Amino acid sequence: MSGAGGGKRPLGGDSPPGPPEKKSKKEEKTTTTLIEPIRIAGVSSTEEMDMKVLQFKNKKLCERLEQRQAMEDELREKIEKLEKRQATDDTTLLIVNRYWSQQQQEEHAPPPPPPISENAKGFLTTLEHSSEEELTLHLQDRMQFSKEAIACLVCAFDRLHSRIDDMCKQVQDDSQSEIVNVNQTVLDENRRLRDLATLLQGRHHKMSMEYNELVDKVTSSETKVSEMETTVEDLQWDIEKLRNREQKLNKHLAEAMEQLKSGYSSTGSSGGLPGGQITLNIQKSDELSLQKKLRTEVIQLEDTLAQVRKEYEMLRIEFEQNLAANEQAGPINREMRHLISSLQNHNLQLKGDVQRFKRKLRETQVEINKVEIQRFNCDTFPLNNLRCQSGDTGVLILEETTNDSIDVKKEEDEDQEEEEERRKELERQRAREREREREAERERERERERERQRSDEMKRKDSDTLKMLRVELKKAQESQKEMKLLLDMYKSAPKEQRDKVQLMAAERKSKAEVEELRMRVRELEERERKESKKLADEDALRKIRVAEETIEHLQKKLAATKQEEEALLSEMDVTGQAFEDMQEQNSRLLQQLREKDDANFKLMSERIKSNQIYKLLKEEKEELADQVLTFKTQVDAQLLVVQKLEEKEGVLQSTLATLEKELALRTQALELNKRKAVEAAQLAEDLKVQLEHTQAKLKEIQVSVAENRTARERESSNLKRAQEDLSRLRRKLEKQKKVEVYSDADEILQEEINQYKAKLRCPCCNMRDKETVLTKCFHVFCYECLKMRYDTRQRKCPKCNCAFGANDFHRIYIT
Repeated sequence: MSGAGGGKRPLGGDSPPGPPEKKSKKEEKTTTTLIEPIRIAGVSSTEEMDMKVLQFKNKKLCERLEQRQAMEDELREKIEKLEKRQATDDTTLLIVNRYWSQQQQEEHAPPPPPPISENAKGFLTTLEHSSEEELTLHLQDRMQFSKEAIACLVCAFDRLHSRIDDMCKQVQDDSQSEIVNVNQTVLDENRRLRDLATLLQGRHHKMSMEYNELVDKVTSSETKVSEMETTVEDLQWDIEKLRNREQKLNKHLAEAMEQLKSGYSSTGSSGGLPGGQITLNIQKSDELSLQKKLRTEVIQLEDTLAQVRKEYEMLRIEFEQNLAANEQAGPINREMRHLISSLQNHNLQLKGDVQRFKRKLRETQVEINKVEIQRFNCDTFPLNNLRCQSGDTGVLILEETTNDSIDVKKEEDEDQEEEEERRKELERQRAREREREREAERERERERERERQRSDEMKRKDSDTLKMLRVELKKAQESQKEMKLLLDMYKSAPKEQRDKVQLMAAERKSKAEVEELRMRVRELEERERKESKKLADEDALRKIRVAEETIEHLQKKLAATKQEEEALLSEMDVTGQAFEDMQEQNSRLLQQLREKDDANFKLMSERIKSNQIYKLLKEEKEELADQVLTFKTQVDAQLLVVQKLEEKEGVLQSTLATLEKELALRTQALELNKRKAVEAAQLAEDLKVQLEHTQAKLKEIQVSVAENRTARERESSNLKRAQEDLSRLRRKLEKQKKVEVYSDADEILQEEINQYKAKLRCPCCNMRDKETVLTKCFHVFCYECLKMRYDTRQRKCPKCNCAFGANDFHRIYIT
């Protein structure tokens, strides 16, 4: 029976100690499983029984180890699959991000994203289902197509620029020499700025590509470092487990050795068999050799642990240095981005300024052309028409000016009178409004003073009420405390004392009533004083008498209550002394009860501790036998762990080498970035200086253009004056010629009449009189000529070629 019991017992604690979650799960399983009974053949001694039990335990442990290894292999396969999937996802994301960043940097002004078409969706689905090589091929094709399209755009832009340059050259040939020189300088500076902008964009593109590569490397290094940290943590946890196991084994071995020594002494005294002693000595030597091996292996493991810790600290230091370098490179990269963006904005502003100046140039050229055309028209305009028009207009202007001057004087006098009246009315209204505002301000000040008085009165009333409420609150709190004390006394006291307590309560109530009556008496006395001062009538005397009667009645009540009070106080003193005696007795009894409870608790705790110690000793005795057998399996497991640690060491060394290479590359890239940043800053300063020069030159050009405009306007006004003077001189000449040709004044007048009649005839047919006027240009012709032109679709003025319609000519009657 002992053999069967020994076979069933050790299945719960033979496995090596794992994490707490797994251990709890195993314990839950062991509670539900049913263990089959084990049959053991005939046994001659207890040693053979122990040997068979140990063999069975070893078999069970081997089975469990195989199951655990199978589970670990499955989990490792799953982890490898997940890592591969994560790596593929990361690579696809990195490729997509790179190509997107390239496209965004190559395009200066990205358009708003259009809605996703069916082709785009198909392309995205192919990207999802395709591998890394297919992805790279697809994206390279897309990049080539986009590059070709951008090259076509650049070619078209260059052609447009060449056309604009040709046009500018033509315009410059027509315009003045100074404007030509200024335009050439502006164009040269514009070209230079364009070249600088293209160079900066190319550099920015390269910098962004390098920065993206560095960011990708940093992310990969961070992931590697995190993986290394997790592996190191796992190793530390495994080492801690091994140490705990070693400590337990050492304890169990020491206890087993002590038990064996005690067994030897008992067997020696009783005179056992020599064969058993020999086997025990052999087992002792085996155990000692195993202990030595274990200690050496533990020492080796501790050395490897120390090396791994040192490597981990070195890796951590390198990782922190990398992080610091990345953090230092971050602001530099940000500054570079800000500089590049500011330069791009500056270039865009310069382009806008150049376009604005081109527009201004075109406008000035158009104005110059218009002025030249006007000059040409003025030179080629017929002199006869000028004479006719000047004569007509001179007569009309004289008549109109005389009439207009009279009307204007009258209107000005009337306007002055009306303005004076309006001013007076406005001044009166302003004075009235000022008086109203003053009255309103006075009323507001009065209302404010009233409100202040009211608020002061309300505050005083509130403060008085608050004081009264506080006094009442204090009284209520004191009464509440007294009531609580009475309640406690009432609960703890016996029936005789309860009666006394009731008497005490009645006495206190009577005291409170007496105090209230006293307060009322005082109030009544104060009222009587006030009423005696205010009222001297019969009603006041009656009230005083009633008050005196009430006072006498209340004084009688007071005397009665005082007597009752004294009696109650004497009773209360007696009851209080009895109550204090009872409380002292109760406290003594409670102390005795507490001492007895403490003694009982101590005895119970000692008994529980002894039971627990007994159970622990039993369990440790059972575990000793199990752990001595599991010692070999643990040694094998430790050897496997050592091999794994060596493999991980090699992996860590390789990762360290790669990290060092990446660090060197990063430092080189950082130096290049710094140099490029310095160059970009220098270029920005040069561009600023050039911009200032161009702005100064543009201001000079604008000043010269304004001066040219004013000069041309003066010339045009001088031309008009000269033409008017010419027309006057010609008239005078004609008059003098007529005087010389014709001797009589009648003939001169007749010829002037004939000339005036010729002016009144239609200039088209020279037959009919002028009857119709064109409302657009105000030239006068005969109705039949204009009707003929309108019917034959020659709908333009014969003099100025101004177009007219059916509603643009009307009849006039010249008398």
